[in-house]
Amino acid sequence: MPAANSVPALVVGLGNPGSEYARTRHNVGFLVVDRISELLGISSWRTQLGADVVSSPTERLVLMKPLSYMNESGRPVQVVAHFYRISPSQMLVVSDDLDLPFGRLRLRLAGGHGGHNGLRSIIGVCGENFARLRVGIGRDAHAATATARVLGPFHETERSALPAIIEAAALGVLRWHRDGGEAAMRDVNAVIPFG
Repeated sequence: MPAANSVPALVVGLGNPGSEYARTRHNVGFLVVDRISELLGISSWRTQLGADVVSSPTERLVLMKPLSYMNESGRPVQVVAHFYRISPSQMLVVSDDLDLPFGRLRLRLAGGHGGHNGLRSIIGVCGENFARLRVGIGRDAHAATATARVLGPFHETERSALPAIIEAAALGVLRWHRDGGEAAMRDVNAVIPFG
């Protein structure tokens, strides 16, 4: 296993709390951080500071899932980052992206919110200088609204492809932490795990 980055980092998976949202497209960020915790063999999630949090001392990595709703994610992210003394530049946020085709991954080291309410909330309190990994969920001509698409469950064909997509995203996050943003972008942005 590669040596862990010597700088502590925070990885935020975005989603909505509650069982009714657990397997919706909007919660893909939660699925990715859950997979990272499995890959690292850390399972002692605890509720603190408005989030579910787990950390890996050997990796110097903190994973979190805000317990606020999506559009209020900024405050718990700010509180957890402050508690662990992690600056925005050492933070990566995983979110769904309606405008990316289903299964495509897009890693950027800074930028805007692209219309995503969770990213908008985090930018409002932390600024734009944090990495973000967007996981494409794609649009659907049959969905009545964008909200119906993001809050809907994955279709059967999407569910069958989801493990490979989540795995690629989780490995991309670990690459970012261990080897830096530029190396991770080269790998992650070339991945087409589905379609």
